[in-house]
Amino acid sequence: MQLHALVALLTLIGAANANDHHARLAKKAFNVARAPSSSASTTAISTTSTSSSGSAPASTGTTTSASASGAPQQPIGTSIPPLSQITSGMPSQTTLAPTKTFSAGATPPISGAPLLPTPFVFHPADWPPQDQIAPTNSEEVTEWMQELNGFNIPDISPTADGTCVGDPVAASNASSRGWWTCGGYTRVTDIVACPDKLTWGVSFDDGPGFYSEFQQLLDFLTSQNITSTFFVIGSRVIERPQVLIEEYMAGHEIAVHTWSHRPLTMLTTEQVVAELGWTRKAIKAVLGVTPTLMRPPYGDIDDRVRAISLAMGMVPVIWTRTPSGATFDTNDWKVPGGVVTGPQSFATFQAILTNATTLDTGFIVLEHDLYPQTVDLAIGYTLPAAMNFNPHLTMDSIGHCSHIPATNLYRETNKNTSFPYPNSTSGDSSVPGGSGGQSSKSNGSISGTNMDGIPMAIAVAAAFAALGSLLL
Repeated sequence: MQLHALVALLTLIGAANANDHHARLAKKAFNVARAPSSSASTTAISTTSTSSSGSAPASTGTTTSASASGAPQQPIGTSIPPLSQITSGMPSQTTLAPTKTFSAGATPPISGAPLLPTPFVFHPADWPPQDQIAPTNSEEVTEWMQELNGFNIPDISPTADGTCVGDPVAASNASSRGWWTCGGYTRVTDIVACPDKLTWGVSFDDGPGFYSEFQQLLDFLTSQNITSTFFVIGSRVIERPQVLIEEYMAGHEIAVHTWSHRPLTMLTTEQVVAELGWTRKAIKAVLGVTPTLMRPPYGDIDDRVRAISLAMGMVPVIWTRTPSGATFDTNDWKVPGGVVTGPQSFATFQAILTNATTLDTGFIVLEHDLYPQTVDLAIGYTLPAAMNFNPHLTMDSIGHCSHIPATNLYRETNKNTSFPYPNSTSGDSSVPGGSGGQSSKSNGSISGTNMDGIPMAIAVAAAFAALGSLLL
């Protein structure tokens, strides 16, 4: 199989619509606010409710049963509050300090990965201001810009603010731009679903979070033998390096989620490079490895941003949507912002599980680990509900469910020069931004066929299997 034909089979099946403008502003506001909010009260609960607005509290580390409403029932007196109490106004608790440390020279769980580097020490002068768009006037960005040489970066102007309402002209050309935000347009290099049916690609965005929330989540994932992909923000990495180390050393996948969590289509090419570059540099400074997966904030991506990401060695990952257009976004991030309630978010997830059974592939769901509300929803409700769902779901990290070898997920261990993408300016339709670039609007189908007429679900699995064994 020719190289371009092989690469063209990289996963892509579906996408999601953009969040509405006001909801984005709400998320942006609480993303910038970095003070810890609540985790659940540890006071024993004396009553049990099975309604969608007041489900019974859940305990971590156990397999649960589901109530008639789908909300998991758990023993009374645990640290997860009833669903009705998971709101933006939850009482706060003290943030814990890390209890586990890893020494420099410790061996990571990835074969051939560098030993853990010297413990990271934050020096403000060495990094861009946190939670601000990364500046471009640095030697680092000048160097990273060279990685774009030889790639066809489409001449697409930045959007006004990454939203359809904010830039109606760009929205009217969403198809030609390959803009996911307005219309759910994707390309063959986007990963938006696990290839195997009834497989959930588990992931969490916006961390590393505060240690108290993280430890609850990590303990739960470990107890249930679930691995996840963590899409991390550079500004959080330099703030909480020990949390990132624990995620990595526990066998979870680490991927890039930009420096400041801004919509990438609204940034200049140099700013996109800076946002991605500073984040991967922070991850490498802490872990010694450089991820080859990334997720654009809000899923905001177009052909220009795709090409930049791929040129820098990172495959875009979004989340799934159904043929009817239902997105696999739990809206958990709207709970800390007061936009939706815990019961509303869980009801959205229940609909996601139902929709997942209609797909010919697996799926990827958007969840977050930065806030106590989102962690409580995950370990108390969404993860237990998925574990007890009928039909049975396989829960796995995105890289692994996509059949990407663990070594390919980091530049330092990846010997496969065809992954994540070959350096090419060809007009082949498999090259994003090339003159023959094809647009895939996932308003329907995450099934269908690829350019060779192979059913997409089969092609995806075959492509990653081939990529995993092809060492050039």
